[in-house]
Amino acid sequence: MARTVSIGHQDFETIRKNGYFYIDKTDFIRDWWEKGDSVTLITRPRRFGKTLTMRMVEQFFSLEYAGRSDLFEGLAVWENEKYRNLQGTWPVLFLSFADIKDTTFEMARKRICQEIQYLYDRFDFLLEGDFLSEREKRDFYMVSAQMEDYMAASSLKFLSNCLYRYYGKKVIILLDEYDTPMQEAYVSGYWKELTAFTRNLFNAAFKTNPALERAIMTGITRVSRESVFSDLNNLEVITTTSRRYAECFGFTRQEVLEALDEYGLSEKSEEVRQWYDGFRFGDTDNIYNPWSVINFLVSQGISSCDTKNAPRDRTAAERKMSLMRPAAGGESCKAGFFFNKKELAPYWVNTSSNHLIGKLLQESSGEIKETFEDLLQGKSITVQMDEQVVYDQLDEDEHAVWSLLLAGGYLKAVDCRPGDPEYGTGEKEYDLILTNLEVRMAFRNMVRRWFGRVSVEYNAFVKALLQGDLDGMNEYMNRVAFATFGCFDTGKRPSGDEPERFYHGFVLGLLVDLGGRYVITSNRESGYGRYDVMLEPRNREDDAMILEFKVNNPAREMELSDTVRTALAQIERKGYEANLTAKGVLPEQIRKYGFAFRGKHVLIGDEKSFLI
Repeated sequence: MARTVSIGHQDFETIRKNGYFYIDKTDFIRDWWEKGDSVTLITRPRRFGKTLTMRMVEQFFSLEYAGRSDLFEGLAVWENEKYRNLQGTWPVLFLSFADIKDTTFEMARKRICQEIQYLYDRFDFLLEGDFLSEREKRDFYMVSAQMEDYMAASSLKFLSNCLYRYYGKKVIILLDEYDTPMQEAYVSGYWKELTAFTRNLFNAAFKTNPALERAIMTGITRVSRESVFSDLNNLEVITTTSRRYAECFGFTRQEVLEALDEYGLSEKSEEVRQWYDGFRFGDTDNIYNPWSVINFLVSQGISSCDTKNAPRDRTAAERKMSLMRPAAGGESCKAGFFFNKKELAPYWVNTSSNHLIGKLLQESSGEIKETFEDLLQGKSITVQMDEQVVYDQLDEDEHAVWSLLLAGGYLKAVDCRPGDPEYGTGEKEYDLILTNLEVRMAFRNMVRRWFGRVSVEYNAFVKALLQGDLDGMNEYMNRVAFATFGCFDTGKRPSGDEPERFYHGFVLGLLVDLGGRYVITSNRESGYGRYDVMLEPRNREDDAMILEFKVNNPAREMELSDTVRTALAQIERKGYEANLTAKGVLPEQIRKYGFAFRGKHVLIGDEKSFLI
């Protein structure tokens, strides 16, 4: 009998008690325990099972779950008697910063302190009797959302010490989504204040804490050691390129194939692979996105809308047949199963606004946008970078966006090599590609949103371009440029060269809308120079196009029309059509356009309308 698939449950106990669909990852407990690391930081993309894993670890070790063999019987960790004897034998402190997404430091600090206060409330039995001295009881009561910095910094250390004395065993500390408030701090402008606060908290809890047995921290990014971990030389960092725990987060191909077989969906395996496979942790390929796989299973008609009345003898084949009879409107909930018409879709990427990544890419230089063009066309890129994310340097070092994309799961490293010592940077060299079809679609939609305010005009421009309608091209491009110049030259490091940022954003827009019809490239060598934009038709019945962008120079060009002529002359003088003619494109099938910019005004001309 196929298990019910439940969406959104991150509590291990809930999933196990209700018999919901679960892929056994309990071997992580054994693996982590045997490594013996003092403090382990594990970074994985969002919705890859970090919280569920942390709850699993808590409920395995915590004294509060002593005797709960029912949660682990039949799973990998329970096969070893040593670990059966470890279950429920340690005091555990569990915190999550997942919900701390505030726009001010004052509120974020208060929310962190409040999470610590809630933790104290769980152990208020320590206040009973004379176990704590009067002074210690006063300190215990002082822990609140409004506590002073010195009290907050030592709060986890103090509670650990109390529990150590009470139980006679050191404490395991689990901190989930440690970097969520830090990402918000960068976006909202209070990075320095928050990192100073958390640095003191982490140092006391994880470095100078004699009552600490071991600790795990999880997050999406590896925040730089200098920012919050400067005093933690006992930190074992596991990034997406680390070999440890490679199969503990996300689903392996074999696990997905078995799940599809359980629900009678084996014929969908290749489509599921294209959409949701492609993640790589360490040397392990073919890791699937668990959130998308689970949502796909639900979309096929297996969910927990009414498990109380679900027929337990229903076969996978019967469920599959029922998908052919959806209710009017596309969905129904009968006998414990939810049926609808959704199938393969970008479930994972749609769970986040990706605002920070979109902002960094939109405001980036032409070099970054050119590199991103290659990614959107399925090519790999080679970059030198450090996997740690230095948030307060994102504005100065725009190449750090690749670290953010790799940590977030949008890119995967197909190869990683030591950096070139000649440069003395110590940064490794990575070969990166977009992870899968779901991610590629997400970025295509992001580029479309860049032109969201002028989508009608942009689409009209593209149509005019395809038809060779020069008047229409000028009319619509001026509307697009006027509305979007600011979008491509905002932020803290404006280039002063607005057309460069604009036209590279423009090329990405073309790539999204015309990528199926043309091979679109920019700033590539051809003839005796580097053209700005080239559209090479995939169908030889279409014309090829070369686009050259020029900023009006009043010292040399009185009018925009003079700048257009300069652009067209450069196309001819440097023989930019060489790549096209070498591929058999006839000269009469090559259209050449000069784009002249002055402020937010654009003039477009071709050889027929401008004499050169």
